[in-house]
Amino acid sequence: MARKLDTTRARVRRAATSVAPTRAVRKRSAPRTPGANEDAPYHHGALRDALLEAAERVLERDGLGGLTLRAVAREAGVSHAAPTHHFGDLTGLVSELAAIGFRQFNAEMAAAGATGGPSGLEKAMARAKAYVAYAQAHPGMYGLMFRTERLDMTRPSLHEAASASFAGLAGAIGASRHEQISEQALSLEQAAAIARAWSLVHGFTMLLLDGRLTDILRRLPKGTDAETLLDAMLKSTVGRPPGP
Repeated sequence: MARKLDTTRARVRRAATSVAPTRAVRKRSAPRTPGANEDAPYHHGALRDALLEAAERVLERDGLGGLTLRAVAREAGVSHAAPTHHFGDLTGLVSELAAIGFRQFNAEMAAAGATGGPSGLEKAMARAKAYVAYAQAHPGMYGLMFRTERLDMTRPSLHEAASASFAGLAGAIGASRHEQISEQALSLEQAAAIARAWSLVHGFTMLLLDGRLTDILRRLPKGTDAETLLDAMLKSTVGRPPGP
């Protein structure tokens, strides 16, 4: 009797072992209901990054006017509640997106400055050209980064990235002037040099993106392009040494 009972128990254990994997496979392969789980297409923690990537695609394709929480959720293929869960509202989303833009922007200008040439002036000019190139490659993101009324500049990520951008500009202007510039305490001359360089490059960039330089460019000698025009402007403006 005892031997029969042991044999029966062994059969039960073997049956349980053979069934368990089958159940696990069925559970993994069960079809998902669209929108039922906002994290469905992603591992936990990756959805936030996926939403930001989707937001950048919407921004570059449809412009700032087309960038809504619903549009981003639709682009990412998740529920409409997902962006709100991760960013709170549209201001939170675009502020985090702008922070990414500033980090990309800063990295490209830093790389250009590092390879732009031996002198401070050459490095500053290389950074300026990288500034314009970034805006041309990412016009939607560039426009968002400077739309302060749409952003929450107190968000740590955006504040840090924007501050780093200013620090890079101040450092480049200081190097071109052969002097150290403190970001926290500028002399009037230093502030004027920074504002002059920034105004020139930002203004040129906006005119270029809006197509407002076309008329000037067509009047120039054949083969002269926007970069050549910018180069001539920079040489006559950026890097003036301190003094009268």
